[in-house]
Amino acid sequence: MIKIINALLAVVAGVGGAMVLYFVLNYAAERLPGRWEHRVKPYVFVGPAVLLIGLFLLYPAIRTLIFSFANRQSTEFVGFENYTDLLGSSAFRTTLLNTLLWIIIVPAFVVVLGLVVAVLADRLGERSEKAAKSIIFLPMAISLVGAATIWSFVYNSRPAGSTQIGLLNAIVVALGFDPIAWLQIDDGKLNSLLLMIIMIWTQAGFAMVLLSAAIKSVPEETLEAARIDGATEVQTFFRIVVPQIWATVITVFITVLIGVMKVFDIIYVATNGNFNTNVIGVEFFNQIFTNRNNGYASAIVIMLMIAIIPVMVYQVRHFKKQEANA
Repeated sequence: MIKIINALLAVVAGVGGAMVLYFVLNYAAERLPGRWEHRVKPYVFVGPAVLLIGLFLLYPAIRTLIFSFANRQSTEFVGFENYTDLLGSSAFRTTLLNTLLWIIIVPAFVVVLGLVVAVLADRLGERSEKAAKSIIFLPMAISLVGAATIWSFVYNSRPAGSTQIGLLNAIVVALGFDPIAWLQIDDGKLNSLLLMIIMIWTQAGFAMVLLSAAIKSVPEETLEAARIDGATEVQTFFRIVVPQIWATVITVFITVLIGVMKVFDIIYVATNGNFNTNVIGVEFFNQIFTNRNNGYASAIVIMLMIAIIPVMVYQVRHFKKQEANA
């Protein structure tokens, strides 16, 4: 009960404080001469938001950049030593490769699977469509920690002769084979792919909802015109439907891509980056909390920020282009 009261007080204080702040600033701006009032008012309302963004986003980013050139205790500068040590490490290069594979595979599969499910679900009756979409969207409501835990039971492996509680190994043993340690395969080639399935499972519903809405918004006249001209259903879909929903496809792809670049929960819960499954997010966590190396952790964050910037720039330009064409 005390926690609920504290939460309510925090909300009331936060909202009330913001209202009082803007009331006072607006009152002060209205007391200025006419010309200055119009000049100052935009900054009065935008200023606090910009200040908060600078305080909670820009300042930490600048401090992280500075710490990336310092030693593990952040007590003295070491230049580019953190970057050269990380990039010179074969383990970190493997981590970068795994992250790159996540970036290439997961968003593409999510978009393709979401598109396929959206098309197939739209061909069902109204009630069946709603039920199917609800079931497919359900994993989206599960946290990535919960999803990783669920799939850990699916991939669970016990020694031969023991009762297998993992779904996959129960099937394998029932077929007469020995159980497989799915997330601990020696060559490490399948371990990351099996973890990617978890991310795809959670995000396919998100892609399906957006892409289904986009498909439904395609004018029926264009589809009828294509069919009258002799186009097959496949040709109609790829030459008429896909070009018209391409903006939504790109939006879904980039949204999933940004999430994948920051993925942490799934790997940490399932393997903690062992067995050739490590990614940037887990490596950062281990460096700052396990190894207590602020320099390496900061350098990893800066490299991740640099990798995300081109994606964000493209996304902003894409949105601007959409607004211009609207």
